[in-house]
This record gives sequence, C-alpha cells and structure tokens, in this order.
Amino acid sequence: MSLLQTHNLTIGYGDKPLVSDINVSLESGQFIGLIGQNGVGKSTLIRTLAGFQEPLGGSISLGGRELIKLNPKEISKKLGVVLTEKPTALNLSVLELISLGRHPYSGWLGQLRQDDVEKIEEAIEQTQIHHILNKRLYQLSDGQLQKVMIARVLAQDTDVILLDEPTSHLDLRNKIEVLDLLKKISQSGKGVLISTHEIHLSAKVCDMYWGVDFGVPMEIGVPDEMLLSGKVQELLHLEGGAI
Repeated sequence: MSLLQTHNLTIGYGDKPLVSDINVSLESGQFIGLIGQNGVGKSTLIRTLAGFQEPLGGSISLGGRELIKLNPKEISKKLGVVLTEKPTALNLSVLELISLGRHPYSGWLGQLRQDDVEKIEEAIEQTQIHHILNKRLYQLSDGQLQKVMIARVLAQDTDVILLDEPTSHLDLRNKIEVLDLLKKISQSGKGVLISTHEIHLSAKVCDMYWGVDFGVPMEIGVPDEMLLSGKVQELLHLEGGAI
C-alpha cells in the first residue's frame, strides 16, 4: 500500500529548483535509501516531504490525501521525522524525550493515557535502551542519542518515518546497529526513507534506492543492480567509478 507519493514534484528554494519531476512512492514495509552527492537536495526533499517547506511545483500525497490539505496535527499522526539537528533541550531525560513523541495524541497538557504509555514502552523495547532511560541527553553518546531519537519517532506511531543522515557521526558498530534497527522497523509495516552516504552498508538493508542528481530525472532501482550497472557511481560523480 502506498503511504507517501509524489506527483511531478519540484523541490528547491525560491526560484531555484534543485530536482524536478519527482514521481516516487513509499510503500508499506519498504526501506528506501535516498542517495546523491552533497548539496544535490536530499535534505531538501526530506524536509519537503515532511511538510517543513513548500514544494516549488507538483504535489505530495500522504495516506491518500494531499499533504497541503492536512493540518500539522494530522501530518504528525501519519509521518515522523528525524533530522540531523540535535535536540536543543539537552537537559531532558531520555524518557522525557521519548514521551514527547506522544504529543500529537496527548494534547497541549501532555497528559499520557494508558495507550500512550504502551506505545512508549514498545518504542523502548524496539530500540533496547532501557539502561539509559534516566540519563540526560547531554550524557549520551552519538549512537545512544540517535537510538533515542528513533525511539521518540516510534512512540509517535506513524506509518511513515523519514530520517536525514541517521548514521552520520556514528562509528561503524553504531552505523550497523541503527541501519539494522531501521530495517526491522520497516519490516513491521512502516515505510522508512533515509538519506545516506553509507553506500555499502545501506545496500545490504535497503529495498530500493532513490538517486538524485542535478538536472536529471531521479534514478530508482534495487541497490545491488544500481551498483553493478554503475548508476550509483554516476550519481555520486566518483572518478574511476570506484566506491
């Protein structure tokens, strides 16, 4: 089932389009890797799909409805986002941050009901972070913080999860753990889209790649096939075609 779909989408800033005629669909249970060189528009696409900035053209459908016709609360019940920026309130505890994922349901008073508590507990179980629940965010390693951010978006309980460079600044072990976690999340029926530079690691877990480059249509394909054909190397403008 299509959870998120674009129709002739153009992204960019002001009168400067970065990528045009984007026609893609994120399905239930699918794990997509968004690849391309720096500055090509990967983060812009994620922010546009999330409704954080307006498209320059075309449209986005979320759960079969046009994104532009949904209010922020409706969007936040369908789509969760983890961006590269760290939380500003680093004095929050891990449990407090995860609980914020229930804000679309708990209202402005933030009163948690039993179903909210259950979703929070499920998110903690999925990410296996029981041992750091009482720590403050400033006490966490980069790998721990990323898992906490994923737990928060899991507590939000959306069908779609978008993540911008979720493995950046992580060591190899944490990169693998985070990608494996996201793969399991997609296998539970959610649609997961990540932007990534981790070609070799993401190729092992992603079902499809969406490849973006300046001034050309988006390349869509199975990671192994795109690697073997040289499409990935072309997208990344690698000299000699080596990765």
